[in-house]
Amino acid sequence: MTRIILARHGETVWHKENRYAGSSDVALTPRGTAQARALAAWAGRQNLDAVVTSDLARAIATAQPAAAASGQELRQDTRLRELHFGHAEGLTAAEIRQAYPGVYESFLTDPALNHLPGGEPPPDAAARGLEALEEIFTAHPEARVLVVAHSTLIRLLLCSFLGIPLRHYRRVFPKLANCALTELELTAGRASLLHFNAPLPS
Repeated sequence: MTRIILARHGETVWHKENRYAGSSDVALTPRGTAQARALAAWAGRQNLDAVVTSDLARAIATAQPAAAASGQELRQDTRLRELHFGHAEGLTAAEIRQAYPGVYESFLTDPALNHLPGGEPPPDAAARGLEALEEIFTAHPEARVLVVAHSTLIRLLLCSFLGIPLRHYRRVFPKLANCALTELELTAGRASLLHFNAPLPS
């Protein structure tokens, strides 16, 4: 049995403005930095066996304090990157609607099938993320591992592990707060969701 705690990175400038930040490197806001410190304070009390992060700057900046607090060497994995949103990177929903009439509505109807123009198909992102988590499961049996990643990727992974069609990821998991904790228990052939979007304890 392996416990994987998934945490979304801290707030960034683009997220504060509700802009799509997929594979773009965007810095944390001061609030995001404070959220990373709070995650580190939590991590220091958890007896974690490993800390793994996406290789994007916002995730690394969030995960580094947690790794230091838990006495673990931070490991980066490109497969944990956020979904690439193509031509929608850096745009708000209103700007996407204006630039690509009708496209955003199709995306909302079935985001797995109708990915944003020039973007990465969600099933591809889910497959690479699953591969990364399955390697963590194999490498760390009977362990607790913190994984710092991204909102859309985490929601796609939850759907994949729990047998939920990917097209429902926005409806079933509508929001993931920055540095909130989502915990999975993995055993051979089974995944259980223990917590979703749980705020860090104060």
